[in-house]
Amino acid sequence: MSRALPEDPLIRSLVLQARKAQVSRRTMLAGSGGLAAALALAACAPTTEAPKPAKDNSATDKTLKWSNWPGYMDEDDDKNYPTLMRFEQESGIKVTYNVDVDDNNSYYAKVRDQLALGQDIGADTVCLTDWMVSRLIRLGYTQELDHANIPNLANLSPSLQDPDFDPGRANSLPWQGGFAGLCWNKEKLPNGLKSVSDLWAPELKGKVGVLSEMRDTMGLIMLQEGIDISGDFTAADFTKAIDVFREQVESGQIRNVKGNSYVDDLANGDTIAAIVWSGDVTLVNGEAGDKFGFVIPDAGGTIWNDNFVVPIGSPRKANAEKLMNYYYEPEVAAEVAAWVNYITPVEGAREAAEAIDPELAENQLIFPNEETLSTVKMFRTLTGAEENDFQAQFQGVLLGA
Repeated sequence: MSRALPEDPLIRSLVLQARKAQVSRRTMLAGSGGLAAALALAACAPTTEAPKPAKDNSATDKTLKWSNWPGYMDEDDDKNYPTLMRFEQESGIKVTYNVDVDDNNSYYAKVRDQLALGQDIGADTVCLTDWMVSRLIRLGYTQELDHANIPNLANLSPSLQDPDFDPGRANSLPWQGGFAGLCWNKEKLPNGLKSVSDLWAPELKGKVGVLSEMRDTMGLIMLQEGIDISGDFTAADFTKAIDVFREQVESGQIRNVKGNSYVDDLANGDTIAAIVWSGDVTLVNGEAGDKFGFVIPDAGGTIWNDNFVVPIGSPRKANAEKLMNYYYEPEVAAEVAAWVNYITPVEGAREAAEAIDPELAENQLIFPNEETLSTVKMFRTLTGAEENDFQAQFQGVLLGA
């Protein structure tokens, strides 16, 4: 028997959206060419002096441009964004929401020259992944946030308050996060998976998929090898894990190394076990009828976040900070998290969701508790030299080097 929906419009919207299967915001890198481009971009770092922040015209310019990934915002049946519409009504700020981040590297390729010159890139805030945000901060391409304009920053999860790439969150604020872990077809593998090494079982040869995101695939392999990816691991440690990866690719154990299209491989049976992103499992099961299992490996999984930043050339920083503050209201954060099926960084969002749908609030892929969070690690920030070296090794395996 279906549960009656509440009358309150906000609560009704949350419940409706939580029941929908959503499209993941992550899209596939364009094969080896995309990875080669990523490597080239990582190697290109301007040597000129960092540009100066643009003058803030927010007091007189009540507009805002926000760039984000696909499927990363609550939507209604008319393809409107309910929470964003309410922000516009409450703030008087007109928001242009652009779904134009295909992946971190391709987006950076479009805007890096403008960033280097301190120019407006057409986005007053953009949500990018930890390691790319680290690069932008290192190059001086982001503006320092005024925390006085973001009082709801007090709701930021303690575990995310002081990352090594942005101490004290001076330049960034998390939007959504997720895990990389293991997924399997429960009909084909009734006993499930527990560790990355389970992927190398002979009976799975040619039926394994892994991610084209180096930090997630290599992060899980490194953890399996006993390497703390959040600590001071060495180049030798990384190479040790690359040797494992190379062996599994060259032997044919790993069938595919892909981005988001791995969900198609799981759905059509090309792969029956894979390294995946947590939010996608909800999507796949919504379409396949709870056919797939997900687990964080016993040696640990990875955790990542996509983060708001204000590009150096934006003339509307205070408007962007007002937007961030709004999305750190627990009720708003809960509504977004229910739709996108990724981890909200906002304390109090779980309680807001629990009052509406207790089952939603217990979903560890959206509202992980401390026990769950203790099983994952964030891949530490790499130096420019390490990023080039490690990506080159990863790319070398994919190109058959």
